[in-house]
Amino acid sequence: MQETLQYFTPHERRHSILNTELTKENLQKIYGKVSPFEFKDKLLQLATINNNTILDAGRGNPNWTAATPRQAFFTFGQFAILETQRSLNIGDLAGMVQKEGISKRLLEYINANPSLPGIDLIREIYNYGINELGFDEDEWIFELADGIIGDNYPVPDRMLVHIEKIVNKYLLRELCGNTQFEDDFDVFGVEGGTAAMCYIFDSLEKNHLLNKGDKVALMTPIFTPYLEIPHLPHYNFNVINIHANEVDENGIPTYQYSEDDLNKLKDTSIKAVFIVNPNNPASIALNDKCRETLKDIVNNYNPNLMVITDDVYCTFVNNFRSVLSDLPYNTIGVYSLSKYFGVTGWRLGTIILNKDNIYNKLISEMSEIHKVNLNTRYCHLSCNPEKISFIDRIVADSRQVALNHTAGLSTPQQVQMAFFCAFALIDSNDNYKNLTKSICQKRKQLLCQGLNVKIFNDPHYASYYTEINILDWARVEYGIEASKYIEKNYTPFDILYNLAKNYSTVLLNGDGFASSRWGLRVSLANLNDEAYLKIGQTLREIFDNIIKEFKANHKLEISC
Repeated sequence: MQETLQYFTPHERRHSILNTELTKENLQKIYGKVSPFEFKDKLLQLATINNNTILDAGRGNPNWTAATPRQAFFTFGQFAILETQRSLNIGDLAGMVQKEGISKRLLEYINANPSLPGIDLIREIYNYGINELGFDEDEWIFELADGIIGDNYPVPDRMLVHIEKIVNKYLLRELCGNTQFEDDFDVFGVEGGTAAMCYIFDSLEKNHLLNKGDKVALMTPIFTPYLEIPHLPHYNFNVINIHANEVDENGIPTYQYSEDDLNKLKDTSIKAVFIVNPNNPASIALNDKCRETLKDIVNNYNPNLMVITDDVYCTFVNNFRSVLSDLPYNTIGVYSLSKYFGVTGWRLGTIILNKDNIYNKLISEMSEIHKVNLNTRYCHLSCNPEKISFIDRIVADSRQVALNHTAGLSTPQQVQMAFFCAFALIDSNDNYKNLTKSICQKRKQLLCQGLNVKIFNDPHYASYYTEINILDWARVEYGIEASKYIEKNYTPFDILYNLAKNYSTVLLNGDGFASSRWGLRVSLANLNDEAYLKIGQTLREIFDNIIKEFKANHKLEISC
């Protein structure tokens, strides 16, 4: 008898392979052993097997973009191209932007093209630089036009002069409010917050401010890479976790830090502390008490403590204050424009550091052997390499020192960054900021509606992410026995797997951020509003099914 051959379409074959690879047993083997972001990709593959409509509330990329500053950027780019053609125009080939009279020509361009997208913002940015910051008209517009064309290396390499002042003003307003400082700040424009992290870790190590095996502290929960980087072999730091362990009257975490836990930082052998504020995954900012305690510890017990704070979600919190405003001498600030303006693809980030800072002081006090080593490292940059500031060392280290002459964020990126920052500064009524906040808050309300739980409100809550703790939920609604039952019979992996396989919904595990093992992170930024109602309803359905099982077993135990 002739054997019948079975044929599979490529689609069927792919799903057969995925079903084999993405079994519950296989996924359970890697759960907790890889980054939550790597594990999320596996869950996404699982979610796509039986459904093309995926609710991926795992990644924090917002689904909004700031339109007006982009319109202004692209329209200004057309003006800049016309400027290059003034000096040389041969077919597809043009010359370079010329400075003399360029501000007058820009005003003529604006007046001649009143209906172009973003043209009003270009006029406002022009006026803001001149009237608010005292820029020379031609110097200001030439820097923007030459920068957007991108035909010259960034000079200065750390940041273009006028753009740095715009970005500096924006950062200090958003991070520090009305705080007045004795000294000015320097800003280094970098390729997103991730580049800022890499550059800071690298320069701390290269300059012997942190050496292999040194003790550092992480204020957890925290963005996963901060947990992973210190353990890389060339750093191998001794890591102390300072956990946000305070709870409210119902035993629910407030994601604030007790004085006892913060007091660990009094240990002068801890050389640096890394903070994400508002934190990740709960997106709750440090309250005044925590900031005051931290300030007291540094000023009175550990004055050489290096503080690195990543404040990317700060614009979503009312009246936010960064640790930078309390401890400007000790703190390096990291800020990315990615979330607020919807520009993760642009890679726009910053490092901000006070001109008078602990990093320069610690370098000046190093042992002679370290000073000789560092002078050799930076000797080609200056005849007095020991005088090079720490932030300029970060710039040089970002290009392996030898390529310092080509360092710096690309000039078109810097111009786009300036347009975003100027747009926010000009928006004195915070119309854009309030709109982004309202988007997140509405989604939080819809999620809670689907969960059928009371909305969690906190003045320090960014509402960019939220963390749902399954055990706390069970304990509050059904008592400690229900919580114990879930902990005994289920794992967080079971919930995540069920969500992906049966509901095509993807969340992240909280313990991947050194948060609660039973916490699930929901991004409130990256899906349409109605998706959050559905996610809440799905979680409620899964939860209710577990509770039905608990009640049935509980009755059985009582009857026995």
